[in-house]
Amino acid sequence: MAKTLTPDICVIGGGSGGLVVASAAASFGVEVVLIEKGLMGGDCLNYGCVPSKAMIAAGKHAQSMREAPDFGVLPPSGKVPKAGLQPKFDFQKIHDHVRGVIDTIAPMDSVERFESLGVTVIKDHARFEDKKTVVADDTTIKARRIVVATGSAAFVPPIPGLDTVKYETNETLFERTEAPGHFIVIGGGPIGMEMAQAHRRLGAEVTVIEGVKALNNDDPECAAIVLEKIRKEGVNILEGTKVTSVVKLAGNRVKVNVESDEGSSSIEGDTLLVATGRAATVDGLDLEKAGIEYSRKGIKVNDKMRTTNSRVYAIGDVAGGLQFTHVAGYQAGLVIRSILFRLPAKQDTRIIPWCTYTDPELAQVGLTEAQAREKIGDITVLRWPYAENDRAQAEHKTDGLIKIITNKKGRIEGVTIAGAMAGEMMNMWALAISQNLTVKDIAGYIPPYPTMTEIGKRAATTFYAPTTKKPIVRSVVDFLRSFG
Repeated sequence: MAKTLTPDICVIGGGSGGLVVASAAASFGVEVVLIEKGLMGGDCLNYGCVPSKAMIAAGKHAQSMREAPDFGVLPPSGKVPKAGLQPKFDFQKIHDHVRGVIDTIAPMDSVERFESLGVTVIKDHARFEDKKTVVADDTTIKARRIVVATGSAAFVPPIPGLDTVKYETNETLFERTEAPGHFIVIGGGPIGMEMAQAHRRLGAEVTVIEGVKALNNDDPECAAIVLEKIRKEGVNILEGTKVTSVVKLAGNRVKVNVESDEGSSSIEGDTLLVATGRAATVDGLDLEKAGIEYSRKGIKVNDKMRTTNSRVYAIGDVAGGLQFTHVAGYQAGLVIRSILFRLPAKQDTRIIPWCTYTDPELAQVGLTEAQAREKIGDITVLRWPYAENDRAQAEHKTDGLIKIITNKKGRIEGVTIAGAMAGEMMNMWALAISQNLTVKDIAGYIPPYPTMTEIGKRAATTFYAPTTKKPIVRSVVDFLRSFG
């Protein structure tokens, strides 16, 4: 029987951003309808952040076994083969580990939990009927405000022959229970490089094909540190290489034909991952009926996350911009402040950090060096290498550095870290930029010894190094010394 609901808020999409809006609003006693046609938890829980980091963790354990003899840790035989320790793999158990992590987290995002919070959950496809109305299944929802949080899906480029072969995206990769032989990755962005390194560590031969530069959106100096380490582990990274076609071979094998400045060639493998970016999930929403402008990149929003229909907000991947789970959560908070409290909350992308979870990790907040030179001009770049940190030496994690970008007065404008635990270390720098701190603030705090965070403080103190060489400063020191 058809029915009509009139909640205060209707949320379309049960991913990270939509769930934050729904749970936060419900906690204030606000009536909320949440519509999700697929799995609760969205891409992050089921196909993205959670399973990928679980697989990366498995790869790290394998790599730790290989590196154990460097720390004097030997196999029971006490002998290390000339080729080094090579772990064995049970890919079914790796799959079970990944699946187990998802299943452990899933109850927090479940229909049952949200219904217990007072949210009405509809498991069906949603579409707009007009500027004020959403329809799902046999239910019509007329809400005061509507939030679109439908996320994004893997973008599959129109490569000739791709539709004739079996290929993986992040939505299918983690269902595999058999180890790849030769793992071919099309796309050298964060997802492609994370999965390339993880699968190499888990025993596969790996080739990455990238049309421009791998990790092209990151600081090139720091990205080069990461890529050098991945190459040393045996991943073949082909940059400036275009995929021209894909051919199906016998036994579920594929041949990828490529072109570069060096000419044409081909790569054969048994597993193909397409990691060429994301496309906003807007199909079937009938956004036109609601007067909402959009493109393949996402729904058009202002800095308050409002669409061209003032009743409707869009957050997360579907709103374009930075596509990270924590960004969706941040935008959800802005929308809650706007809808419930009428506060003038505006998005500030300057304070948003991100991290690529390769090994070494690659993290960023604020402006890169190139962006700062273009925007500010007169900047100072402060560096400190991991190799000059005692904890990094103890852990044999000496690949990497931190770069702190400041204006001429010492205010922190951006930070890039390439190295072990860069994502964890980035937290304090995200706070620093959000609070407009200066290197003086960082130089004044005391990190525990020995920790990786000392790297940041050492870099910050170099801001004052030129002062020690100024004649007037040295004259003052000499004068004060004369008093005994």
